[in-house]
Amino acid sequence: MILGVGIDMIEVERVEASISKGNGFREMIFSEEEIAYCESKTKKFEHYAARFAAKEAFFKALGTGWAKDTLFNEVEVVHDENGKPELQLLGPTAEAVRSLGAGPISVSMSHIKNVASAIVIIEK
Repeated sequence: MILGVGIDMIEVERVEASISKGNGFREMIFSEEEIAYCESKTKKFEHYAARFAAKEAFFKALGTGWAKDTLFNEVEVVHDENGKPELQLLGPTAEAVRSLGAGPISVSMSHIKNVASAIVIIEK
């Protein structure tokens, strides 16, 4: 049974501008592992934007928005051994989401020069 579906799109330049300000946006939104991954890429801001879209889509799928006891940087995009993206929940965010009855989570992301998008499906 599906608990929720979320989708999000964002302009890559908006994410680039926020990160470039150097005001802590990057660390507030992305985990250390995500930062290391994106920084290793030639078109790093496309990768940051896709992850940002995945996090936004995740919170939309929850149906709560950015809920109390959840943090963006505790919703982490990782890849399985075949390169497929997955969402890994960390810390208090994992506990808060479990308490809502969330089960398996599917994510798909896409990005091009100007736009990144993601869709998330949360099962019960």
